[in-house]
Amino acid sequence: MQENISSKELMLKKIRKALLEKRDHPYPNLEETPLYKKEEELLEVQFAEQLTAVSGHFIFCENGMDFIENILDLADKFNWRKIYCWEPELQELLTQFEFPFYKTDKDFEMAEVGLTLCEALIARNGSVMVSNQNAAGRRLSIFPHHHIVIARTGQLVPDLKDAFALIKNKYGAQIPSMISTITGPSRTADIEKTLVLGAHGPKELFVFLIDEFN
Repeated sequence: MQENISSKELMLKKIRKALLEKRDHPYPNLEETPLYKKEEELLEVQFAEQLTAVSGHFIFCENGMDFIENILDLADKFNWRKIYCWEPELQELLTQFEFPFYKTDKDFEMAEVGLTLCEALIARNGSVMVSNQNAAGRRLSIFPHHHIVIARTGQLVPDLKDAFALIKNKYGAQIPSMISTITGPSRTADIEKTLVLGAHGPKELFVFLIDEFN
């Protein structure tokens, strides 16, 4: 007489049998296998390509003067008047070249541009890693319609794990309470699946990679 076994019982029986059978691991070296293929291009090129692909803007500058010239062009193009910068290092650079900016949060609701530093640039996906440890805090990279990030070439890393390594080396046990990545301008496609930039934050992202600040 044939045993009447439900499909559920049959499935569980097969699972129990499989668990009892010992088999060799089909992928013994999986953890050591690189997730991505090795890139041949320079990190600067990788980052610029990926950032551009998500509607960001990349500008390479040799030094501080080169940066000032480029930001003057942008200010003229977009008719910026309310540019905010709370980073002492950047304030010193802007003051040196007599570039006008706001040092405090006075009239912050009218801010057009937020000028900030960052923790790292991630070449793999064109992302910018930021934290609340910088003087700009959380607001300056979120509220103004235009976000300008300034980074050194030494902050450019291949992948996310390398960016976290920079964070660990920089802060040790005092890890910032907020670490985040920015990938292009703020965007959403919630309404009728139509992509809208600047929905929940800046609608334009500019990343300046400066070789030497002086």
